[in-house]
Amino acid sequence: MYKKFGVAALSLVLILALALSGCSKKTDNSTTGTDASGATIKIGANYELSGAVATYGSDSLKGFKMAIDEVNKAGGVLGKQLEVVSKDNKSDPAQATSAEQTLMSQEKVVLSVGPATSGNFRASIPVAQSHQIPIISSSATADDDITVDAKTNKVRDYVFRTCFTDSFQGKIMANYASNTLNAKSAVIYADSSSDYAKGLAANFKTQFTKNGGQIVGESAYTAGDQDFNAVLTSLKSKQFDVMFVPGYYQEAGLIIKQARQLGLTQPILGADGFDSPELANIAGAANANDVYFSDHYSSLDKSDAVQNFINDYKSQNNGQDPNAFIAMGYDLGKYVADVIKRANSTDSKEIAKALASTKDFTGATGTFSVGPDHNVVKSAVVIEMQGGKQVAATRSE
Repeated sequence: MYKKFGVAALSLVLILALALSGCSKKTDNSTTGTDASGATIKIGANYELSGAVATYGSDSLKGFKMAIDEVNKAGGVLGKQLEVVSKDNKSDPAQATSAEQTLMSQEKVVLSVGPATSGNFRASIPVAQSHQIPIISSSATADDDITVDAKTNKVRDYVFRTCFTDSFQGKIMANYASNTLNAKSAVIYADSSSDYAKGLAANFKTQFTKNGGQIVGESAYTAGDQDFNAVLTSLKSKQFDVMFVPGYYQEAGLIIKQARQLGLTQPILGADGFDSPELANIAGAANANDVYFSDHYSSLDKSDAVQNFINDYKSQNNGQDPNAFIAMGYDLGKYVADVIKRANSTDSKEIAKALASTKDFTGATGTFSVGPDHNVVKSAVVIEMQGGKQVAATRSE
């Protein structure tokens, strides 16, 4: 319902409105999480820069910033430079929630990237949903309660990721065990404290059994454990072809080391949690033989997109090779710039729409499209390690 005003009254209202606005025109910054009136476009980065999985977050941020620097040197996006505002979540879910709140409430970012791990990313979701600002992870692979609300089964409007899921990784590694390594039997030694590891274990078991294989033993450890000899010794009495160890590199490196020292020579399989230079350092190069894990990228890929990225990164980092987390962070940086450009706006709701409509984005980690569940359709790479070094990579779908 509207009230009618006289001409004089209406004139007074217009004068007051102009005075309050400073006679200035706002452009495309009416939505929460936008800062179009500023000199830069603020992008949040909520990563594990310290704590138990700091290498994942630090490497992701390193790759992300490299891409953003390239975008800015080329002129930025929508006539503005992209400004990365980073916060350390200390590898802790509560800290991840707090960091996201700061980025969105105080820093007024238009979107936020990270965290790197599923648990920390999940802890950030309520903040993004309540502020209606998109968050994107390039490595949060958990199946449950990420892009789709587990309670309502509805897709979350502001939650996206550019990586495949654990169910996909579990299936890929089971198929690799069956079809490439000709395994007929397997044992699973999983991190019981990690949703990531439990999801991988369940999906590996389902697919390996479907392939006609047999799981002859299942054991569990907890993140932070150091001594795995008792369980590994018990496994020596079993007949199995491969060992699947879903978890992170800290414990996986020790399991590899202690298994080899006990004389267990069977191939050891894992997922992208193995991807850290520290894996071979912890295991010892001599022990890191016949190790296979799924990943998002391999430096052994000879495509122009991959090799150009590697050469650029090495030129800026004293010849060091980038790992998958760096590559995924780099692609995420390029993707963020592409999304804002396609949205033609710094309005967070418009950016969310552009994210959801992504088709055939190509980067160093491959080509992907965003599905209706805000997960991406893309392939994986299975990496082989011998002597502590990556020696071969096979792309699988």
